[in-house]
Amino acid sequence: MAKWRDNLKKWLWRKTELPADAFLDLPRITMIGQLHIYIENHKGVLRFSKNELRLSLKHGQQLQVKGEDFVIKTILPEEILLEGKIANVQYIDSI
Repeated sequence: MAKWRDNLKKWLWRKTELPADAFLDLPRITMIGQLHIYIENHKGVLRFSKNELRLSLKHGQQLQVKGEDFVIKTILPEEILLEGKIANVQYIDSI
């Protein structure tokens, strides 16, 4: 049932040309250099340390941010603003 719904959303998104992040529940990631990363549409914080942030995403994926001296500046149910020296941003498919 969920796959059918996802296929319908993708079809509607292509036909309407609305932003994919809003229509398909995809994360929107905005970076300002290596200093800030603003992530919208995540499903929760899985891990946080001074060197790593790991977020849960829809469809079992995770988003990993690695770097140095991380500080969470803002956190809301589906939004997070992270400050520090960002070295790497990676999607991880859950097993």
